[in-house]
Amino acid sequence: MLNIREKLEGVLTSGSTADHRRPAIGKGNESNVKGLHIIGDLAGAPVIKLAMAQGVEIIDYIASMPAMAKRPEGDGLDVLIVGAGAAGLNAALRAQEKGLRYVLLEKEKIANTIENFPEGKWVYAEPDSTPAKGKLWLDGARKEDLIQRWNQIIQENDLDVRLEEPLTGLKKQSDGTFEATTPNGTYRARKVVLATGQRGNPRKLGVPGEELEQVYHSLYSPRKYHDEQILVVGGGNSAVEAALTLSERNKVVISYRKGEFSRLFKDNRQQLDKAIADGRIEAVFHSNVRSFAPGQAVLEVDRGGHQEERELAIDHAFVLIGAELPVRFLKSLGIKLENEWEGSLILATLMTAATFIGLWFFGPSLGGAAPIDAVACSTGTSVAGLGALLAVIGLVVQGFRGNRWSWLGLSFFVWYSIYGIKVGSGQEFWPYRGWGYDSMSFFERPWSFWYTVMYTALMTIFGLKALKRWGLDRKDRFQIWRFTSLLGFQWIFFFLVPEFLFQWAVKYQWVGEQLATDPQFADQAWRSYGIVYAWPLFFYTWLYDPHKIWIVWGVALTFVIIPLFVLFNGKRYCSWICGCGGLAETFGDQWRHLAPKGKNSIKLETMGMAVLIFAAVLTVVLLTKDTYNLYKTANWGIYGYRLVVDVWLVGILPVTVYPFMGGKVWCRYWCPLAKMMQVTSKIYTKLGLSRFHIVANDKCIACNECSRNCQVGIDVMQYALKQEPLDNATSSCIGCGVCVTVCPMDTLSYSTDGKSPLPVVQNS
Repeated sequence: MLNIREKLEGVLTSGSTADHRRPAIGKGNESNVKGLHIIGDLAGAPVIKLAMAQGVEIIDYIASMPAMAKRPEGDGLDVLIVGAGAAGLNAALRAQEKGLRYVLLEKEKIANTIENFPEGKWVYAEPDSTPAKGKLWLDGARKEDLIQRWNQIIQENDLDVRLEEPLTGLKKQSDGTFEATTPNGTYRARKVVLATGQRGNPRKLGVPGEELEQVYHSLYSPRKYHDEQILVVGGGNSAVEAALTLSERNKVVISYRKGEFSRLFKDNRQQLDKAIADGRIEAVFHSNVRSFAPGQAVLEVDRGGHQEERELAIDHAFVLIGAELPVRFLKSLGIKLENEWEGSLILATLMTAATFIGLWFFGPSLGGAAPIDAVACSTGTSVAGLGALLAVIGLVVQGFRGNRWSWLGLSFFVWYSIYGIKVGSGQEFWPYRGWGYDSMSFFERPWSFWYTVMYTALMTIFGLKALKRWGLDRKDRFQIWRFTSLLGFQWIFFFLVPEFLFQWAVKYQWVGEQLATDPQFADQAWRSYGIVYAWPLFFYTWLYDPHKIWIVWGVALTFVIIPLFVLFNGKRYCSWICGCGGLAETFGDQWRHLAPKGKNSIKLETMGMAVLIFAAVLTVVLLTKDTYNLYKTANWGIYGYRLVVDVWLVGILPVTVYPFMGGKVWCRYWCPLAKMMQVTSKIYTKLGLSRFHIVANDKCIACNECSRNCQVGIDVMQYALKQEPLDNATSSCIGCGVCVTVCPMDTLSYSTDGKSPLPVVQNS
């Protein structure tokens, strides 16, 4: 069971890499520890202006709480703020304005992350379109001038800032307050605001000698080094920029564990290539530092599978391999990270199984066959039904207690039931066979109708929420139109037309008397889904005796209209039109940041090609079964396709894992139409015909917001860093535009070369 758990957890957490995990937060940026709020870099504010805004907003939120209106007696604080960066300082200023009792703790210096920038580094006030919030000053300036101005504001406002006083412990008291411990004493606070960030936590190599005085993890004053032998470790922009600056007056070796610098700004790459060619920098690829000693570093270099050691004489070494989440510190405060898998898999499995078994025995009371004759009595079925209900309640209770496996079990139960019943009366999945479909059919309407109602309601409720999140709140017209389009197509073409308008068109002969009286057309309302759904997503386009009007339209939609759409819009069908993609973009939007990332998850996208080939071969078999006597093969093929693709891959599996792997599981890994469009778009791009691509300027700060929010797992940041166009030649981009929307530096945009089919409607 342990091995099974580890494998499941590995799959379900593949999107939550150590580099990009964040604390799990809810409304008001509150963590799982009630009353402890997180702002700044740890809460998705990667630039100074956005961190400042969160500082103001969190204090306004806390001050608006009814419980804060009544101030208890004693000398306790209303709010304890931890971290004196942009977010923490602005929070303290706002708390002072609101009349809240506060203290601001800082383990080192004011704005420590900015303080550690190289001397003279320019600090930008991006995004330009967003005004700065709060009393803290911000404008484009050298880092020394910025810090001087901030210290002046601290003095003018007499802020209560306790420097070099780190938070070492935090305990929740029985009355809901906190007791915070520092080396200087204890503080009692009603609320805690954590604004520590993560960039002040440089990643370490963990090798012998790393603690030596000659080894640094930041470069503060590069001009003081001259005529020295210097080792720089790392392959990102910070490491390369440090190496370039140091190489002006020193001999520099840069060590990188990979075979090329793949994460560099275009300008940095050009300068590095020149410095290497000029002999000012030596790059040692496929190398790892094994140890440091006084005046020496030892590298292990991979020479095509053969490992060899290389000793370097050095005066100083700079290990610049990024920052890491302060996991130990966060855990010490009781804070959970996103998508953490805690709790008992065995308990969750047993409760889920108990739910199904209880329903199996309960089924006879609703028309199903009794599994055991002895329990067919009303008492037995009632007990079984009660047991199933208690098992579901148990899953919910365990979920709220932190057992994430219980939420997975509950999600599987819900969506297995919905899709397992939807297959049709008498064909339901166990344990619903013979009673599930009829029991879920109300007011003379079948379960398939109520499923469509539920689907449309889910899309509408969460679609309006997503529209507000990405469109209205950010004043982004592109996202407003996109979600309006998704909801419009769902309501018109995937609900009103097949469920009402088609029947009315036949009844009142809106389609003409000939079609309205032709049973081959009039009796197949379900084919109206094919108005927008093209083959092979709508697999049955040319099957089961279609009217010729559906044949002509199906051919035109699949082989003419969709290819033309792809030429101008890439795979935007998935994010603007499709109902399957619509559920992922709306209901699944709240978990989009959990989409699996990395090379392994991208390799799995080839499964879509397998489904596409299966659909194509099976369609040919079904169309030629009379000619070549392929009835048996056709029957088995359609049964397998319906069971595996139409039920499990479209419905049960992807929607079950929405809260754990993001919403685009079906669209990304299995949808044959999505794969067909990607292949088509790739061909267009290779031929230089495609009009779809996203471009980047040179302002990327490697904050990773674009990659984090990509539902199809694209490492968008890599394209932005290298200023390479993002298209379907090298990615499965669906053109949702969220990467453009979330970029705090306005780095990404749709092509402005006159070839883009849509107006450039970036954040306004």
